[in-house]
Amino acid sequence: MPRKSIFDMRFGDVYALLVQKAERKGRTRAEVAALAAWLTGYSQEELASLAESGASYGAFLENAPAYNPRAELITGKVCGVQVESIEDPLMKRVRQLDKLVDELSKGRPLEKIMR
Repeated sequence: MPRKSIFDMRFGDVYALLVQKAERKGRTRAEVAALAAWLTGYSQEELASLAESGASYGAFLENAPAYNPRAELITGKVCGVQVESIEDPLMKRVRQLDKLVDELSKGRPLEKIMR
């Protein structure tokens, strides 16, 4: 069976992994939701609905109602990849959200993460 791309995975599955990552470090689902909402423009209710639907992670990011223009300020490495140097716009969005959750997991305050 061919490997699924991150873009084809269900948003709900990827989101659950992001939440687990944060919760292992003592952070909350609500904090992850706040970061995702800040970055994408989805409301908390829309995020919850999308997590329950069969929407793909790629569609979640491509159809973001108001992707935050300040996302370009997200820099640093995620999984050994420099976020700001990623050329594929959709992969860059994947890594930006991952980077925000990384910062949250490392104990950084929400206010500082949401630049």
